[in-house]
Amino acid sequence: MSMSKTWILPAVLAAVAAAIVAILGATITDLGPWYQGLAKPDWNPPDWVFPIGWTVIYALNTGAVVSAWRAAPTPKVSDTIIGLFALNAFLNITWSMIFFRIQRPDWAFIEVMLLWLSILALILYCGRHSRNSALLFAPYLIWVTFAAALNWAIVDLNGPFG
Repeated sequence: MSMSKTWILPAVLAAVAAAIVAILGATITDLGPWYQGLAKPDWNPPDWVFPIGWTVIYALNTGAVVSAWRAAPTPKVSDTIIGLFALNAFLNITWSMIFFRIQRPDWAFIEVMLLWLSILALILYCGRHSRNSALLFAPYLIWVTFAAALNWAIVDLNGPFG
């Protein structure tokens, strides 16, 4: 199989997976009256920053998964990479569901810790096989660290919930 063919399938699959997660997350995210009514810290970015940030993150994640998958020495390692990526995608979507649809930023803060750990797991595991993968996932960890701090500030300024 030529080098271009070994890149095409994983790149397309990773891009489709990232697009599905992005679309689901965007569909779940509701910036309506409830969210607009929340007190937010002074350092909260404007709403337009988030779609741009997430688009960059999803593009980097796609590259990270492809890089790690291609560097995987065995099918078991490839399967583990895909499993970690799928778990992370589930946690990413779940955070949006808890925060925006269930309107429980307090529960979402607990969940974002799991999301953060899943990103760390991706960096550590994929980084064993591809330094580029770990580097491409690093902005995601930084982004979610910031999001977690923002989530906590919203809980602190608005709680209790429920």
